[in-house]
Amino acid sequence: MTTNSTSTNSTSTNTMRAITQTALGTPDVLHEAEVERPAPGVGQVLVAVHAAGVNPTDWKHRDRGYFLGQPPFTLGWDVSGTVEAVGVGVSLFAPGDEVFGMLPYPYGAGAHAEYVVGPARAFVPKPAVLSHVEAGALPLVALTAWQALVDTAGLRPGQRVLVHAAAGGVGHVAVQIAKARGAYVIGTASAAKHDFVRGLGADEVIDYRTADFVAEARDIDMVLDPLGGDDRLRSLETLRPGGVLVSILPQGIDEVAERAAELGVTAKALLVEHDRAGMAAIAALVEAGQLRPHVSATYPLAEAAKAHAEGETGRVTGKLVLTVRP
Repeated sequence: MTTNSTSTNSTSTNTMRAITQTALGTPDVLHEAEVERPAPGVGQVLVAVHAAGVNPTDWKHRDRGYFLGQPPFTLGWDVSGTVEAVGVGVSLFAPGDEVFGMLPYPYGAGAHAEYVVGPARAFVPKPAVLSHVEAGALPLVALTAWQALVDTAGLRPGQRVLVHAAAGGVGHVAVQIAKARGAYVIGTASAAKHDFVRGLGADEVIDYRTADFVAEARDIDMVLDPLGGDDRLRSLETLRPGGVLVSILPQGIDEVAERAAELGVTAKALLVEHDRAGMAAIAALVEAGQLRPHVSATYPLAEAAKAHAEGETGRVTGKLVLTVRP
């Protein structure tokens, strides 16, 4: 395993670098600290992190605490790295194996560090065609899209899918998964990102700034909503009878579900879960050439605050990733 000098020192002293915070707030509450390196418990693996994705849930937790409550804590759920050690009962992996996966959401956070422990079954072998940076970008957004499209909505070939924010983290992966499942995909995005979304395989792209997506997207079987707000409620009007909207924002879903019932459709809310079967399906799509993450920018671990600030602009195409090891 290749490490930098700081990592080597951390290994020898049983400490590691991690991004932590002692207060909620803006990105400048994040700081690098030397903390105790964890050890794997029963059924767990210790992973030397090579790259870790940054997602909207990271900066929302940093600012407001949400499920994690008050700090101190270390954020990050996406992991790509090398197994360093295994706990009692782990048969799937051995030290040296390259893996990627998502830590249990929300209470398993901690990937923005040199090492992290997690359930062995949260991980699968990293496809050789992906770099660690690419693999670190995938787990949370890909599992979100897979669990929304496949597990929740039961997407079938030939169905019509509307993906909002199709150039974003979840959206750009959802477009590819839906196409791989044989769907007709309509995405919403700003005009500047239409070529990017078409390049992912979308059949149509709607400029949400200049066009009314309700008028342009009709007879939809499934809507993937990462936005919430009025767009979520209006999206119900695009669905055919029996169609389903899956939102990845649970707040306010009861009101949406009531309106959906009036229209003869369904609205559901999803919080992503760690999922070995889902990760295996995602890895298979990658290996078949049907799924590839777009990494907009990378930041070294020490510059996590800059990644948060960039993410909060709302203009990121694809994903942002923290690099921990060369």
